[in-house]
Amino acid sequence: MLNKRYANRLQAMLVAAICILLVLLGRMAYMQLWRGDFYGDQADGNRLRRTKVVAPRGIFYDRDGEELVNNLPGYVVALRRQNSPYDAEILNLLSEIIEMPVAEMQKKIEANSDSYEPTRLKTNITPEMLTKLEEKKNELPGVMIEIQPVRNYLYKELAVHAIGYVGEVSNYDITEGSYKNMPVGSVVGKFGLEKTYDRYVRGQDGSYDEEVDVGGNVVKQLGQIDPVPGKSLKLTIDKDLQLCMEKAVDEHLAYLRSSGVAPGARAAAIIAIDPKTGAVRAMVSRPAFNPNLFVHGISEKDWNIINNDPNYPMGNKVIGGEYPPGSPFKIVTGSAALELGKVTPEEKIFDSGKHWLVPMGNAGGEALGWIDFHEALRKSDNVYFYEMGNRLGINNIVEFAKKFGLGSPTGIELEGELSGLLPTPENKKKIFPGESWMLGDTFNASIGQGIDLATPIQLAMLMSCVAADGVYHPPYLVESLLNNDGSVYQMAEHAPARNIGISMHTLRLIQNALEGVAEEGGTASYFASLPKQIAAKTGTAENPHGRDHGLFVAYGPAENPELVVACIVEQGGFGTSAAGPIVYKVFEEWFRQEGFITDTPAAK
Repeated sequence: MLNKRYANRLQAMLVAAICILLVLLGRMAYMQLWRGDFYGDQADGNRLRRTKVVAPRGIFYDRDGEELVNNLPGYVVALRRQNSPYDAEILNLLSEIIEMPVAEMQKKIEANSDSYEPTRLKTNITPEMLTKLEEKKNELPGVMIEIQPVRNYLYKELAVHAIGYVGEVSNYDITEGSYKNMPVGSVVGKFGLEKTYDRYVRGQDGSYDEEVDVGGNVVKQLGQIDPVPGKSLKLTIDKDLQLCMEKAVDEHLAYLRSSGVAPGARAAAIIAIDPKTGAVRAMVSRPAFNPNLFVHGISEKDWNIINNDPNYPMGNKVIGGEYPPGSPFKIVTGSAALELGKVTPEEKIFDSGKHWLVPMGNAGGEALGWIDFHEALRKSDNVYFYEMGNRLGINNIVEFAKKFGLGSPTGIELEGELSGLLPTPENKKKIFPGESWMLGDTFNASIGQGIDLATPIQLAMLMSCVAADGVYHPPYLVESLLNNDGSVYQMAEHAPARNIGISMHTLRLIQNALEGVAEEGGTASYFASLPKQIAAKTGTAENPHGRDHGLFVAYGPAENPELVVACIVEQGGFGTSAAGPIVYKVFEEWFRQEGFITDTPAAK
């Protein structure tokens, strides 16, 4: 009886065990076969996630160590990479919050499909957007908020054509442009020094690894590689002089238009250079633009305003604008004539108002009578320099133009610099096929007209060679690269200076005549009111598309030149009234900084 009772118990236990085993097997079959994909996805949800930490770009300082460009913390909206497409409801809700069309999101997701990095949709979102994203967090699985450094141009338009701007790398940049194989969403230099020095300024991105669950919640942080900030740049730009120059240009352009003197004067270019070193102290191209607009992705409205401006704000006219050099070219012609013995300083040539070989003369038919070299350059007499061109021939004129750097880029650290155009018979044939070189072409070339073209920076270098006693110091914008702690990483490399091969005797004659331009009786006599002597040359560049351009080049102080300034005002008319007043204000500010003017506050 007892054995039977134990047997029944064992039998019941066996049945129970079999039932439990069947339940377990059934549950296992259900999980593996019926719900296998679901639980597989759940298991995959608990995985490692590596996130890039963007390195802050290097800071840009002016010559005195004042910040011109830095970085601010900003919030970035990104989507985690996933195998299946994002639900339309999620994208629609996200689109509404961050104000980005779904089609644009899809385009960015597609462009990032080959990367394991999150797709970064929008940088520097507003606090309102951030609040809404946090409120809707549970409805937006896969949406991430990252903190990244955002480029900040402290003074907006200040020196924008030199400094440049940054933006998100484009598909063209990645496939064919300057940033091949760069990860989608990377922020890179797109223009100016930001682009030229991008590989130094960008730094090295870091990353951190996290274990996250299927909901995107962090389970554990596993490790981190800190980003390495980019190298900073110490520029040659003088912030106060740059501000003064920009204000002077803007105010004078407005005056020329409002007064009716030059209604079409809306564009200008001006540069200030240290003739002893080539350091650029200020560079202005007008019109300009605010580089901060590009940092977060420029809006269609802002882009249309910039892109549709006929005066092309995106172009740097200092290095990319080509204009007839006008009367400043007489420095070249005069140097060649004196050096080659085609004229002596004492020889006088009769100016009847027109040259006796070709009926070409002075503006307005003015006749100066018997004049020597000093008076001819001081008063910018055309007839005298026509005769110099007649005696020299075009080949000698071109050779001396090359000595001053005309016809070649200066090599400044900016993309887009043009070479100008030398007045050669070969170049004329390219522009006017079938036409031969005439004596009138040589006459035009001798006074900087005709097919002769130069950029404002080339004109500054022409004047710089005179100021530096015949030494050409190539221009540059970057003094040194700095580490994050402010120590010098390396000094910027610059092309060596060269002697242009013109005697001091000739240079002294030119210098004396240029000083006479800025004295009583000269074509820019109002410069005589400055506390230090200036050497200058006015000019007017012929413009077949409208009013002539006004030119003015100068250096000072004359006895020990520290600054060269070259300015051109498009469609401004005569250089002495269109560009000269701008240059005057620049030297006024410079002399104020040097302590020669103390009676009025510094211009800002």
